Parts: sequence; C-alpha cells; structure tokens
Amino acid sequence: MPEPSYLTATRASYDTVAVDYAERYGNALVSMPLTRAMLAAFAELVQAAGDGPVADIGCGPGHVAAHLNALGVPVFGVDLSPKMVEVARQRYPDLRFQEGSMTALDLRDGELGGVVAWYSTHHTPPEQLPAVFAEFHRTLAPGGHLLLGTHVGDERLHFQQAYGHPVSFGAYLLPPDRITELLAEAGLIVSARLLEEPGEGRKRPHVCLLARKSGPS
Repeated sequence: MPEPSYLTATRASYDTVAVDYAERYGNALVSMPLTRAMLAAFAELVQAAGDGPVADIGCGPGHVAAHLNALGVPVFGVDLSPKMVEVARQRYPDLRFQEGSMTALDLRDGELGGVVAWYSTHHTPPEQLPAVFAEFHRTLAPGGHLLLGTHVGDERLHFQQAYGHPVSFGAYLLPPDRITELLAEAGLIVSARLLEEPGEGRKRPHVCLLARKSGPS
C-alpha cells in the first residue's frame, strides 16, 4: 500500500530542516519551566509503575529523550525523518534513536511503560489521529502513561518555508477537548491538562496532556 502523502511530505520537510531545527530548539527546555514540570511528573509516574521503557515518538533532535534520560527514565527515540535520527544520534550518542512512523510502530503490544509525543502529532490529519492514538494504546502496558504536547486551535496550516528552507507539510490544530475525546476513544484517559496561552515568543496556545491506559499499573 502506498504511503500517505502527508507522511512523505513531512519526512522530506524535516530532513531538509533537521540541522537548523536542532540549533533552534535543541536547548528549548531550558526556558520552559512548565514543560519541565510536566516531564518530571511523567517521569515519576513511569518510574513508579516500572512497566517498561519510554518511547519518544517524533523525537526530532532528541532533546526531550535526553531530558528524560537525565531524570533516570529508560528512554529511546523514534522519528519519521532519517536526518532527524542522524542529528539525534550525533547529539546524544549514548541513547538509542530509530526511524519509524507513529502510524505503525515497530514495537510489541504492551512493550512500553510510557509514550511521549511532543509536538509531533499535529502533522497528522485529524481523520488519521484515531489510528495513531490506537498505536500508542497498543504499545503501552496496562497502566502505562502518555504525555502529549501540541499546538491547539481550530485551523489547518500549510508551510512552504521553514528555517530558511523550502518545505511542504501541514499542521492540523484541534481544540484541547477534541484531542481529549480522541484519546478517550482510544482507551487513553486524560488525568491532567496544562494549557499555556500565547506569549513570550509563543504565537499560539499549546496544551500538554497527561493520559493513562486503563488497567493496573
């Protein structure tokens, strides 16, 4: 079956901008105290459950995976873009990064204690999100945790230029309540929500959702 065109376009675009993206955002967590707090809470929950490693899905240059590793979480990264994986491996040679798509993860059922999807799901058309969230659910152990961060809104964007390079990919912004509904339909129940409004260089609001797969931890 041919690959969906949005995946092909997203991969090619991030291959093009990988180095410049890493330079701009590779140290972004330093100036994001609320994000670090959510990551710390997620790490504590995963460690307490002890159900398996964390997969950083759409890991980009690897900075979120590296932060979780520093918090003592066993973690590896997965990204659609081979160039992003290459950059992540160069930046963090002691961590594991691999190519893969969130639409069909090369992972066993119930293998993971946690999933992080940090600014990676918004490139997925809304009609495809149920399949992505089903993959998160499938790969999580019962009681496993998901941490999802994304821009929110009610619009579709298309980018033809990014970081000084020509690109061609979309971003699909949904309201937080709709994302929560889709997660619940996949069996992932949101337990905490952090909504940050625009400001201090942030053009749009974004949400961080902490969810849990039903079942004993």
